[in-house]
Amino acid sequence: MHAPFAAPADASPARPGIEDRLAAMIRVPTVSAGADASGEPFEEFVALLADLYPLVHAHLACERIGGLGLVFSWEPAHGGDADPVVLMAHFDVVPVTGQEGEWSVPPFEGRVADGLVWGRGALDDKGALCVLLEAVENLLAQGWAPARRVLLCLGPDEEVHGATARAIAATLRERGVRPWMVLDEGGAVTEVPFPGVRGTFAMVGLAEKGVMSVELSAAGTGGHASAPSGLTAVGRVARAVARLNRNPFDVRMPRTVATLLSRLADHAEPRYARAWRLAAANPWLAARLLVAAGGADGAALVRTSLAPTMLAGGSSANVLPSSASAMLNIRVNVGETTAGVIARLRRVIADPLVEVRMVEGDEPTPESSSDNPQFALIADAVEAAYPGVATVGYLTTAATDARHWHRFTPAVYRFAPLFMTGEERAGIHGRDERVSIDSLVRGERCYRALLTGLPA
Repeated sequence: MHAPFAAPADASPARPGIEDRLAAMIRVPTVSAGADASGEPFEEFVALLADLYPLVHAHLACERIGGLGLVFSWEPAHGGDADPVVLMAHFDVVPVTGQEGEWSVPPFEGRVADGLVWGRGALDDKGALCVLLEAVENLLAQGWAPARRVLLCLGPDEEVHGATARAIAATLRERGVRPWMVLDEGGAVTEVPFPGVRGTFAMVGLAEKGVMSVELSAAGTGGHASAPSGLTAVGRVARAVARLNRNPFDVRMPRTVATLLSRLADHAEPRYARAWRLAAANPWLAARLLVAAGGADGAALVRTSLAPTMLAGGSSANVLPSSASAMLNIRVNVGETTAGVIARLRRVIADPLVEVRMVEGDEPTPESSSDNPQFALIADAVEAAYPGVATVGYLTTAATDARHWHRFTPAVYRFAPLFMTGEERAGIHGRDERVSIDSLVRGERCYRALLTGLPA
């Protein structure tokens, strides 16, 4: 069941068959984990884009950066030197390993049925890439050109840390590009699972948490398990993980979250509105309300989160392990640093025999404004596609390619103009990923409105 949105005020005709073009994209299994993102099937996908979007490829210059990063440049109608707009998407997807038998349809079949397009990448992020290119293709068919330069930056490796997006951002920076706005995936049109707040909102990410992979490791004396002496390497690492789980990070209220809670209060039932306004000004109360309302997702908005994801150690049931390790996935709250997180891990573990090593990490981003022409443009585009839906800024807890642009421009946002139910959101990186055809049609309309609304 999808929200009964009103028809857009301007529903000018678009090229039919958007669902079939997305289905064709899904059939190319561009899984980046463990793959060579410079070879097949990524080259096959790039060739497919040329077939599906002939006007984009005929009228926009395309450059490869960082291997298979695609940068399309759309020049303005009347020249000028206004700062460009960067619109982003990625075409790699996560694996379905271990999920194959759980899908209702084969994950790379690209089936169109019951008003939905099914398959891995339908939402993350080929659906968003599809509606972006559809909008550009349709505007080109009308002979339209933007008021300022538009750069379409498409990445092949967002799901494996986005080195290509980093290279694209750095390369364009070296050329003097200072974007007026950057827009990538992240938020969506969805229902907010907070008590007392009814309706559907366009959730636009203003900032994102940092992301870290941290390894805990310990060494031990090998030998026969029948004669253990003291804590084994496995036991030492397990104790360290247990101590971290018992001691969550402190609450910290980012400005973005405080603004979100204030906006929710504007749309809440009267008996809840006061509580959300109080929460916006009180981090401790906010944490309690967010945990009560949204569980782990709510708590993640106001504190650094930590999840042990991998454990390794030992070679046999009756052999003392000579080493053991655990991998932690950490999302660093805005206002904190990766160095501060490492220091706190060591302090809480309180065991000098456990090594704490950051394998990789990105700092949390600055917070973009929700009170400027760029955010207003996004809100106007949402209104054009989803009449009556309020646009609200929020904190993105996942990592996106947009994080590489914050060093170069203050206006970086995360929003894919697709409606997603809670069940559909669960399909992202999970089973039965799918998107409604209506969402695709409205997403194309949203991007078209955004492009035609660009100021000179």
